[in-house]
Amino acid sequence: MDNTYNGSVRVAVIGGGAAGMMAAIKAAENGAEVTLVERNDRCGKKLRITGKGRCNVTNACDIQEFMRNVPTNPRFLYSALSGFTCEDTVAFFEGAGVPLKVERGRRVFPVSDKAEDIVAALYGRLRELDVKIVNGKVDTLEISDGAVVGCRIGQRLISADAVILATGGRSYPGTGSDGSGYLLARQAGHTVTPIIPSLVPLTSKSKICPSLQGLSLKNVSLSVTDTSSGKTVYEDFGEMMFTHFGMTGPMILSASAHLKDISSGRYEAHINLKPALDEKQLDARILSDFSKYANKDFINALSDLLPAKLIPVVVGLSGIDARKKVNSVTREERTALVGVIRDLRVRIEGLRPIAEAIITKGGVDVKEIDPKTMRSKLCEGLYLAGEIIDVDAYTGGYNLQIAFSTGALAGQSAAWA
Repeated sequence: MDNTYNGSVRVAVIGGGAAGMMAAIKAAENGAEVTLVERNDRCGKKLRITGKGRCNVTNACDIQEFMRNVPTNPRFLYSALSGFTCEDTVAFFEGAGVPLKVERGRRVFPVSDKAEDIVAALYGRLRELDVKIVNGKVDTLEISDGAVVGCRIGQRLISADAVILATGGRSYPGTGSDGSGYLLARQAGHTVTPIIPSLVPLTSKSKICPSLQGLSLKNVSLSVTDTSSGKTVYEDFGEMMFTHFGMTGPMILSASAHLKDISSGRYEAHINLKPALDEKQLDARILSDFSKYANKDFINALSDLLPAKLIPVVVGLSGIDARKKVNSVTREERTALVGVIRDLRVRIEGLRPIAEAIITKGGVDVKEIDPKTMRSKLCEGLYLAGEIIDVDAYTGGYNLQIAFSTGALAGQSAAWA
């Protein structure tokens, strides 16, 4: 294609999520005539439910710190992240009338705590730029002589000089990201790496999980070890929750991104229920409680220390007779109790289904995409953005920023196709 910009390049964007909407905006800002194709009745369906409806739009960190939070192909993202930074994301939304705030871990949210405000800001900009939105599912790309010339919704052809694939991965398929975009990428000759869930709850066969179902823990520390090597693969401090199938919550979701080649029993979670206290301090605290409840049974002397639901589990694991009077508990038994509280162990069985994952690990091979433009190296006029690409990051706003950055670069590049 002629690289001379003529102001009338037609760009079709497939997918109205975070990456797709930003791609459409940037293409239109650069003078292209843009058609955004969204299979749902409205754009941003998945965006509306991110962060439990609060929408963690980005992370207030520099590019070096950002890259350290991208376990898969971080260097591929350097140009995109440099071209549309975390600061640019903040400026975009605040400029659209959505004030933002920074919370723990540098996570950035709308002050309103409403993801709908983020979607509305993107919609507003699309309308200002006269982006045409078409509702329907793209079945095929229209490819001629090795170049994409449009896409088809059934028998309807949308002609275009450039097409941007921003269909998402396979997580939350109810929002439209059911993996169908991979079929379009393969049609253009692309390789799709194995697709697995990431940022997803963990399953366990441990009996303590169903007995603790619904229990949320805050201010606890978590480490996950690979039992085959003895190495710690993940450490964190924060929140988690037990479920009937295993564990979930922010720390657990982040941990899932570190578990490679997961197999039953390979990984084990170690939970420190009282990380602020060392062994001596915890023992002193226990002695103080025992003194307070001197005539009580052991099981009835831990209510100041642990949540009620957790007490029978800890008592059982400690090996101390639940009905033993606390004034009879030995030093050795206290040592065992301290050990359980500081290292509650849960063997990990596997990952929950990809439909429950926040993001998809895997996607279109980055070796087949130009990182400076997001242009396909295999099909002229085709660009890719967002979760369809084989890049993923930890929780904290990083994945949405990747969507915005790759979408912005793809849109700008496509407008000059």
